[in-house]
Amino acid sequence: MKKLLNGSLFCVLGCFSIAAMTSSSFAGQIYVYKDKNGSTLLTNRKSSDQSLQKVKVTYYPDSNIHSYRNWGTSEASVLPSYSKNKNAYDHLIRQAAQTHGVSEGLIKAVMHTESGFNMNARSPVGAQGLMQLMPATARRFNVANVYDPLQNILGGAKYLSWLMKRFNGSTQLALAAYNAGEGNVDKYGGIPPFRETQDYVKRVSSRLNNLYSNGIGSANSSNTSQGQIIAQSNNYTAPTPVATSNNFVPEQKIEKNIQRQIIVASDGTFTDAPPGSYSTSHATASAHITISN
Repeated sequence: MKKLLNGSLFCVLGCFSIAAMTSSSFAGQIYVYKDKNGSTLLTNRKSSDQSLQKVKVTYYPDSNIHSYRNWGTSEASVLPSYSKNKNAYDHLIRQAAQTHGVSEGLIKAVMHTESGFNMNARSPVGAQGLMQLMPATARRFNVANVYDPLQNILGGAKYLSWLMKRFNGSTQLALAAYNAGEGNVDKYGGIPPFRETQDYVKRVSSRLNNLYSNGIGSANSSNTSQGQIIAQSNNYTAPTPVATSNNFVPEQKIEKNIQRQIIVASDGTFTDAPPGSYSTSHATASAHITISN
C-alpha cells in the first residue's frame, strides 16, 4: 500500500504494462484500470490510454500514512536532537486541550509519535509540523502556518476532537483516521489493514497509556512515568538511605511509608512498579495481589 501512495510507481496484476500516463497524481489517490485482456492496473496516476477502462478511483486527501520506522523503538524514544523539546510545548497542549475538549495525553502521544517534538518535521507524503498536518487538513481547520507551534497544535487538536466525535468516542478509530484518513476507516469498517496504520495506532495508544495516561504533568516531573494505575497501597514500606554529614551510607536505612502502585501495561499485563519507574509492556516486575471485601 505504501508504494502505491508515494511517488509514481504503479503495479500491474497480470502480464501488462503501460507508458502513457499523465503527470498529475496525489498522495492517497488510487486508480484501478483494466485492459482488453482483463488484467488489472493499480496506479496513483490518471491514465490517458484510451485502451484502458477505468474501474474505480479512490482519493483520501487526509491520508497521513508514513513509515513506521520513524516512530522510535520504544514508548519513550525520541530522536536525540529533539529530546530537549519533549516538554517544550506542554503549555500549548494544555491550551489546545481546553479549547477543543481533547485530553492532553492524547494530543501529546500523537505529537510524540508524529514528529518526535520536531516543529519543522515534514513527512515523505507532505505532512508538516508537530502534529504532522496534511495540507488539506491544515486548510480544513484554518491553519495558516503549519510550522507555527500554536497553530499546528490547535489544528491537530481540533482534528482529533472532530474525529473523536465522528467515531463515537473511539480513540483507536480516531487515531486510525488521523493516520490513514476517515474515508479508509469507513471503507474497511475499522482500522485499515495497512501495516503503517496498525503500527501507528498501537504506538500512539501505548504512549498514551504508559507515558501520558495521567496527563502531561506526570511526564514533566521526570523522564519516567507509570502506566494506568488500577490499585495502590498507602502502607507499603521501603528502605531509604540515610544521609550522614557529607556522605550517603547505603547500609544505614530506615523504613518510610510510600505508595506502591499496581499498573496495567500496554499489553494488558500487570506490574508492581517501584515509585518513579518507567513501565511498559516489557516490564519484568511482578505483583502478588490480594483482593478482599
